[in-house]
Amino acid sequence: MIGLISATAAGAAARDRLAAAWPDRTRVYEGPVGEAVRAAFAECEQVVCFLATGAVVRLLAPLLGDKAADPGVVCVDEGGRFAVSLVGGHGGGANELAREVGDLLGAEPVVTTATDAAGLPGLDTLGLPYEGSVAVVSRALLDGEPVALEAEVAWPLPPLPLAAEGRYTVRLTDRAVAPGEREVLLRPPSLVVGVGASKGAPEAEVLGLIEEALAEAGLSPKSVALLATVDAKAGEPGIVAAAERLGVPLVTYSAEELAGVAVPNPSDAPLAAVGTPSVAEAAALAQGGELVVPKRKSERADGRPAMATCAVVRRPGRGRLAVVGLGPGARDLLTPRAAAELRRASVLVGLDQYVEQIRDLLRPGTRVLESGLGAEEERARTAVAEARKGHAVALIGSGDAGVYAMASPALAEASDDIDVVGVPGVTAALAAGAILGAPLGHDHVSISLSDLHTPWEVIERRVRAAAEADLVVTFYNPRSRGRDWQLPKALGILAEHRTPATPVGVVRNASRPDESSRVTTLAALDPATVDMMTVVTVGNTATRDIAGRMVTPRGYRWQEEPK
Repeated sequence: MIGLISATAAGAAARDRLAAAWPDRTRVYEGPVGEAVRAAFAECEQVVCFLATGAVVRLLAPLLGDKAADPGVVCVDEGGRFAVSLVGGHGGGANELAREVGDLLGAEPVVTTATDAAGLPGLDTLGLPYEGSVAVVSRALLDGEPVALEAEVAWPLPPLPLAAEGRYTVRLTDRAVAPGEREVLLRPPSLVVGVGASKGAPEAEVLGLIEEALAEAGLSPKSVALLATVDAKAGEPGIVAAAERLGVPLVTYSAEELAGVAVPNPSDAPLAAVGTPSVAEAAALAQGGELVVPKRKSERADGRPAMATCAVVRRPGRGRLAVVGLGPGARDLLTPRAAAELRRASVLVGLDQYVEQIRDLLRPGTRVLESGLGAEEERARTAVAEARKGHAVALIGSGDAGVYAMASPALAEASDDIDVVGVPGVTAALAAGAILGAPLGHDHVSISLSDLHTPWEVIERRVRAAAEADLVVTFYNPRSRGRDWQLPKALGILAEHRTPATPVGVVRNASRPDESSRVTTLAALDPATVDMMTVVTVGNTATRDIAGRMVTPRGYRWQEEPK
């Protein structure tokens, strides 16, 4: 919950805008400011104060405790010009909150956390449990000191300017080791604990068994990702409580699913009880991985039979592939989601000219793998291969990466051993349509005239079908130096079903500084004026040129003939 506090009418107006925009996230605190600040600080995860920073500092000073536990605090000035991240930039999420508040109120976010200011992800903001000298190692990164990465487990990290060797170390490990003086340990969620239990097994017995198993194997509880068991034990109090104490989800599988998992230590007892020869080992292995702690039973001091079993699996780090559409070229048409994925990726793969468009958005330490035109399939294979190594990869394409771009070849290479995220972008047909007017107001189709990957016979059949169906047609890749006859041929096919006066929109370099556009007709279009940077949109029989704009009605007939 975000507490909102104001002292003046202007502050209250801005406060109420936040409250209206985030009704489920915010709580307004009324009354004397000092009391409101103290109450919000105690009750909320974050606080936004529409007050002077000096006043808020004095009010907060006696309340501050641990930066890992204190709420994040943002101050907004009286004029609504700045949203200042004051306290809890990382741990309390104040840096991100300042950006959100700034976006909503039109204020400039002010973030002074050193790593954020330098474009580096904070070691305490990677979403992984951490131990060690975060401040010391972060300072070394900021000062350009060599900081070594020791990755004992492959896991998709964001970009960090790390070296092969150095006096300072970031170690990615699930082992139960203590950090050195100049070291930060990052704990990946790489361990899955399978659990079986008799009815009524005490929480202490289940949790104690898990902790002992991890300790004897030299594994850190902070790397436990989840507990897993059979469906029949989904509500077993001891197992449920153990998951809650560890702070991890409980995942269950049917007996049939677990019976199909090969295990080294099957048993007749669980087969008779719940219908599978293994619960602990099979549940731990159900998502794949290496069995690092075989099934073991709890031990009871009074000698009674054990009531719990567990096994531990180290699952492989799943790489992450984000296929990102950059839009038509203008920076303000690059979506915030696309920009976030570019900052998140430790490996960027793309066409060299597209890489140059967004190079300034990449964080220090991003590894860039770029290549020239004609290497699309190679780039797709490279991106998938890097994701399979456990990296966080962004594969970029112009427009929307799923439209005549990189998503298709990448997904043809990818299998279910990596996570794939698609990030949509503004594709050329939409960018050109917005410039021309509203040519895509009814059913429309996009057709690429490049026969490098598709036989011309197939392309011609599609053009003819679109012409007969009276669809608005947008031509991608309409004409190049080596392909100068396809566009005239396609226009000729459309002319068999359209009048010579049918509007045609021609847009070159949509949204870029040298953008040009015009609306002409099917009879007047000169194909020689078109190149590979151009999108050609041909209207249907209802499309009109209205005040120089190309408009296709939403219905098949105009309600009223335009004057």
